[in-house]
Amino acid sequence: MRISLRWLRELVAVDLDVVTLADRLTMAGFEVEEIEDRRTWAEGVVVGYILACEPHPNAQKLRVCQVDVGQGEPRTIVCGAPNAAADLYVPVALPGAYLAKVDLKIRPAKLRGIKSEGMICSLAELGLAKESEGIHTFTPGVTVGEDVRPLLGLDDVILHLTSTANRADALSMVGIAREVAALTGAPLTLPTPRAIAPKKSPAKAPVELAIADPQACPAYCGTLITNVQIAPSPPWLQQRLEAAGLRAINNVVDVTNYILLKWGQPLHAFDWDRLQAVAAQTPVTVGVRFAKSGETLKTLDGEERRLDSDHLLITAGDVPVALAGVMGGEATEVDSGTKNVFLEAALFASPVIRRSARAQGLRTEASARYERGVNPAELEAATAEAIALLTELAQGTVAYTTLVDQRPSLERTLTLRLEQVHRLLGAVAAEDESDELAYLDAATVEELLHRLGFRLSRQKTFGEEQVVWSVTVPPYRFRDIEREVDLIEEIARLYGYDSFEETLPAQAEVGALPLELTLLRELRAAFRGAGLTELMHYSWVKGGQPNQVTVVNPLVVEFSSLRTDLITGLVQAFRYNQEQGNPPLNGFEIGRVFGQDEEGLWESDRLGGIIGGDPWQGKWVRRSQQPQPLTWYEAKGILESVFQRFGLEVEYQSDRQDERLHPGRTAALCLNGERLGIFGQLHPQYAATLDLPAAVYVFELDLAVLLSRLEERYCQITFQPFSTYPASDRDLAFFAPAELTVAELSRTIWRAAGGRDSLLESVEVFDEYSGPGVPEGQRSLALRLTYRASDRTLTEAEVNELHQRIRDSLAEKYAITLRS
Repeated sequence: MRISLRWLRELVAVDLDVVTLADRLTMAGFEVEEIEDRRTWAEGVVVGYILACEPHPNAQKLRVCQVDVGQGEPRTIVCGAPNAAADLYVPVALPGAYLAKVDLKIRPAKLRGIKSEGMICSLAELGLAKESEGIHTFTPGVTVGEDVRPLLGLDDVILHLTSTANRADALSMVGIAREVAALTGAPLTLPTPRAIAPKKSPAKAPVELAIADPQACPAYCGTLITNVQIAPSPPWLQQRLEAAGLRAINNVVDVTNYILLKWGQPLHAFDWDRLQAVAAQTPVTVGVRFAKSGETLKTLDGEERRLDSDHLLITAGDVPVALAGVMGGEATEVDSGTKNVFLEAALFASPVIRRSARAQGLRTEASARYERGVNPAELEAATAEAIALLTELAQGTVAYTTLVDQRPSLERTLTLRLEQVHRLLGAVAAEDESDELAYLDAATVEELLHRLGFRLSRQKTFGEEQVVWSVTVPPYRFRDIEREVDLIEEIARLYGYDSFEETLPAQAEVGALPLELTLLRELRAAFRGAGLTELMHYSWVKGGQPNQVTVVNPLVVEFSSLRTDLITGLVQAFRYNQEQGNPPLNGFEIGRVFGQDEEGLWESDRLGGIIGGDPWQGKWVRRSQQPQPLTWYEAKGILESVFQRFGLEVEYQSDRQDERLHPGRTAALCLNGERLGIFGQLHPQYAATLDLPAAVYVFELDLAVLLSRLEERYCQITFQPFSTYPASDRDLAFFAPAELTVAELSRTIWRAAGGRDSLLESVEVFDEYSGPGVPEGQRSLALRLTYRASDRTLTEAEVNELHQRIRDSLAEKYAITLRS
């Protein structure tokens, strides 16, 4: 929010310099992001009076002006503005002035042979407009030679302030004034709240209120003001709106915006005659209800908006005329022809307005305040001041006022213990070098909370440390002060977080990462070492897929569900990189997936990856200069290298469950009999629909299963020296059924050898062949078995005996034909 320092000082008599004030606010939780010192924008600019204006003798578009600036002899100033003329009061930048917004230092200069002693300025050159068609002119009555800054609102400093989401009261000048008064102790001057006195009803009331849902709209006040005179607002009002970043429109609309900025209470003005025409009834029934599916409303921005049942509407005769708490309708807009106004002041439930604004992608000054929560206690004060301003500035007459009020009680009383204040905040930092610790006393606590508007009464006192208070929360802090700890936070915030002792543990301990995080770091390092780049994607995806979890209030309508796997996002990232002309994306991602089944909702952590493209970095090492696609075994080798780094023995089994993957080149991964995940090539048809290369491989692993096994191995790691004795190799060749996997053969071989602690050191496939010479339905496999002992050189007899046992076991269990 933009805070005008000049306006703020009318509400609270603070005399701190702006930098100190900004620092105090920031330390109290209201971050001042920027200080906009407007006083520097027009330093050296005064009011001038154009005595004469003649065409330039040497330039068609220039004029030579004689300007009285209150310093004796008139000054000659050459001006190129089309609206320059005699008898105008204008802003004049004298030589030596610096126009900060356009970075221009004014110096005497010759323009086409005529000396110019200054510059007649436009609002754009003074920083008050982006573009100006000509110079700015003042209305008669100003004093020649006086500083223009007070006339243009440039004697002000604007604080760009950001508050936390729980501080709805900080979105108003009154709310910030209360905070500044509490922080500085300066006296606060606020208008005395006045109750809305309903106008005596005429014989037949012109308007009736119909609130369909009191929880969505607990209070609604409507005031009919007749015979208004639409005109520009006075300069003081326009300057305050401009300082806050709002555009002045007319006196009626500007008053509603002024009250919004001052009190944080959004108002809306309807053209009463247009409202009657829309309603087509007497009296007019102004209603608040939820929209019906299919209804439409053309809002003030000219957009035709389609509504659904979550949108709260203001209606006239059941016809939508405004999107409640967000934006009014074009059909009842106040313009230059308006004669009568119906002023709306209402309270709407925050979740309702938030849903409407997000669904329409429309965030306004009003919706921003309703979403955080408007102070229910100041509805009357804001409305009464708005009515008073409309009768003063627009010469309107209050004809009728009606109010529906079902606001809940705003009384809240909390218990506060001094002992708990000491326990949570600790000691106050000592100003000297003494070791004596001091704590906030009861009187200081009471004084701090009183400054914030809380009322305290002591319940119990058992010595200096055992004071207990009953604290009444002011209505404007009802939303964010709910517990005792909230009161303690207010004490710390106002006293100063940096005023308390920095307490460290008496004895520090050596820190360490949990085992799970250590393993995750090692996994990331292993995949990076294998040539994969770590990727990160949002969990939000498009809806419409089976078993997806749909979010009730999505940030964006297009991404309303949670992902059920990592592969989809990785494929999309691969495709996007290819479309940008980048090399194939080889990457991995660690993330969470979500879903639902018969047992309910579930979520799981996964590790996924995608591999594709030519594995060679340079083409010159091959005879063919064309890129060669990655083979299934090469892609599998990249994944296998990571498994081997951690000593994991993963089995590959045929799998055809995922239709996106090639049915003959997809394997389910198993680790110690437990399913670990899946690895395979994208189905050629699926890859073609995405315009991807045919040879793209993906994998997705269950991270819980992987980490569980890694934790087991981590705890069982023992040092084993390399054997200094030679190994003995034996080859084993045979015909085996095509459906018989190498994983099954390996299990049988290790079992026949006696397990991992036997003399068998490794089993490796080094040849596979199918074609002429091989029986139909079979394939030729060749395995190399390596035998070694750690304490001796194996004899030929030992190796032959174990090797024969393995041969017999394979021949007995499987229908294989040994060839060696």
